[in-house]
Amino acid sequence: MRTLNRLKWLQAFEATARHGSFTGAANELGVTPAAVGQLVRALEEWVGHPLLTRTRSGSERLTLLSDVHDALDDISLGLDKLESGLTKLRGRSARSVVVVTASQVLVMNWLMPRLNRFSERHQNIDIRLDVADRLTDLAHGEADIGIRCGPGNWSGLHATWLMDEEVVMVCSPSLLPADKKISHNWLYEQKLIHDDTPHPGANFPLWESVLKKCGLDGVRQSHQHINSTAAVIQAVLSGQGITLVRKALVQQDLDIHRLVQLFPQMSLPITWSYYLVRSAKSLQRPEVKAFHDWMVEEIQ
Repeated sequence: MRTLNRLKWLQAFEATARHGSFTGAANELGVTPAAVGQLVRALEEWVGHPLLTRTRSGSERLTLLSDVHDALDDISLGLDKLESGLTKLRGRSARSVVVVTASQVLVMNWLMPRLNRFSERHQNIDIRLDVADRLTDLAHGEADIGIRCGPGNWSGLHATWLMDEEVVMVCSPSLLPADKKISHNWLYEQKLIHDDTPHPGANFPLWESVLKKCGLDGVRQSHQHINSTAAVIQAVLSGQGITLVRKALVQQDLDIHRLVQLFPQMSLPITWSYYLVRSAKSLQRPEVKAFHDWMVEEIQ
C-alpha cells in the first residue's frame, strides 16, 4: 500500500537535502524553517534513524548521511513523476485557476468591479474567490494570493504594497438637509454608527476625536455599535446614521452617489495599507504572477 499521506515529509526532506538547510527549503516551500524541520524529523522518526547530519558553521548546515543518497534519488524522481502526472491530468487545454482570498466587504465593494478587466486580458485564467474575513492560511496553500489591509508584516508571507488607506465620514444622501449644507445642529441630530471591527495598530480614528475636529467637543449623541464593516456600510446605506469607514470600501458607493462624504477636506489617514500577500513560491506559477502583476498595474 502506498503511504502517500507522508508526501509532505518527503517534499520537505528532498528540498532540505538540495538546499542544505531548513531555511532554504522553507523559502522554496513557502513555510517556516521550523515547520520544515518538524516534517523532516517526523520522517526520521518513521524510518527509525537520522537522515541528515547537523553541523554549525555560522548557520546550521545539513548534509545527507552516506546511505541515504540512493533513496533520495528515488524520492526526487518520484516527486518529478507526480508533478508530471498532475500536469497530464489537467491537459493542454485546461484552464488555469487562481484562488484569491479577501474579506467579504473588500470583495463586494472593491475587487468585484475590477475582475472583468482581468478576465478580458487573461481569458484562459479563472479567478476563484475565497471570501473570508478570517486570515486565510496562505503559507500552506489555502489560497494562492490574498488582498489584505494591515501593517504589511505577516509572518512567513511576502507582501506587495498596493495603496495607502484613509478613513472618511459618510452618510446616505437621504439624510442630508434640503439645502445640502452640513451644520453643527444637523450633525448633532445624527446617530453615530461605530465600526467595532478590530483594527489593531491602525490608529483608526474615534468619533470623539473626529467630533472635536468638527467643533462638537463633549456633545452627547445617539450611538450604535456594530462589529461588522459590511453591516456598518449597509446600515449607512439604509439611512440609519453616519459612520467612519475605510475609504476604499465605499469608493464605489461614493462614485455612484449612493453615499456622500462629509467634510471631505478633513484628513483621517490610518497606518494600515492594502497589500497583495502570498507565499514565497506562489509567484512561480505563471497564472498567479499574472494576477499579481495585473493588480499592481491596475492600482498604480
